[in-house]
Amino acid sequence: MTRLILASQSPARTKLLSNAGIAHDVLVSDVDEDAVQARYGVTDPHDTALLLARAKAEAVASLPEADGALVIGCDSVFEFDGEAHGKPYTADVAKERMLRMSGSMGVLHTGHWLVDCRDTDSDSSDDGTGDSNDAGTGATLGAVSSAEVHFMEMSEDEIDTYIATGEPLQCAGSFTIDGYGGAFIRKVDGDPHTVVGLSISTLRGLLGQAKVNVTELWTGGAADPADIRAE
Repeated sequence: MTRLILASQSPARTKLLSNAGIAHDVLVSDVDEDAVQARYGVTDPHDTALLLARAKAEAVASLPEADGALVIGCDSVFEFDGEAHGKPYTADVAKERMLRMSGSMGVLHTGHWLVDCRDTDSDSSDDGTGDSNDAGTGATLGAVSSAEVHFMEMSEDEIDTYIATGEPLQCAGSFTIDGYGGAFIRKVDGDPHTVVGLSISTLRGLLGQAKVNVTELWTGGAADPADIRAE
């Protein structure tokens, strides 16, 4: 069976995969994001998201626990007024950002990087039928999914109360769409899953390039079309 590892400790990302019926394990990378950015000097939010996703995926892919699996790493960066916003970490930074974001719009970039750690020797996966679909491709590839996020007007009291929950401090851009922060988002132009932190359709595309159908990862396996009938 094809195994997928999520290189992220984000509960929102693992919940997205679970809700989509995608079986996976979680293995957290020990990546210093600031050090990675300093090393490569990346300032563009789109490229930063992809770089950090790649760093996380490759760090986990190098571990012995990843042998024989596919590893997906993700990272999100919020672009607002030409600036890249990661996690605010402190209440003061979160408040300053949210006051500016009130009634405005920004772009959330989520980078995805997939590393195929399966054995590329097709003979090792031949089950005697000549089927070698479990053979790895050696692929290491990525993509970025971006979505515009439009915010409602937020009062200072609302912002203070939201920050007091602690939710925005560990989120790119100082907000969520799948928690308390959803109350302040007027609309999203693009894949809403991107704003949560992992685009299922983008993952499907990367898996396809690694010769894996997303249905192979569905919990319990893909349904037989013959068993599906129209309601």
